[in-house]
Amino acid sequence: MKPRNNKFNPKRRMLEINECDFKQLSDLSLKAKYGGNAEHKKNPGDFKLIPPSCPRAGKSLCDSVKVFTRKEALELLQKGLKNGLVSDRFEGQWPKNIWSVMDDGTPLEAQIDSSETGSYHGYPMQREDPFCAKVIAAWSERSKYAKS
Repeated sequence: MKPRNNKFNPKRRMLEINECDFKQLSDLSLKAKYGGNAEHKKNPGDFKLIPPSCPRAGKSLCDSVKVFTRKEALELLQKGLKNGLVSDRFEGQWPKNIWSVMDDGTPLEAQIDSSETGSYHGYPMQREDPFCAKVIAAWSERSKYAKS
């Protein structure tokens, strides 16, 4: 895989904890969908992507962190919403980005694909990304607010 150019989006901001309506985000998590993106998959698994897989040089791959099913990807997306790890920018009712952290500590980022359907695609964050540390810290701090 071709290395990234190390230019990470400096505009990303997470909604402040005092601005999070955890009940509303939990309700929204029930409507969220995970579509996936062929550029972040080496093996298509059950994602039903077209083309089935099409990894692009420089893109981080979900396969590398062992996210192989749509169900698992959706659960991680829902946890990020419930924990309030959402962008301060919205498209309609949907945050532009949602962040989550896997059980092994791997931070993930998801981007909105469709604000009409609430569909996202996600990928593992690169450890060189300065925003990684913010995601991990917020996950630890905000997990206590989430409702299962």
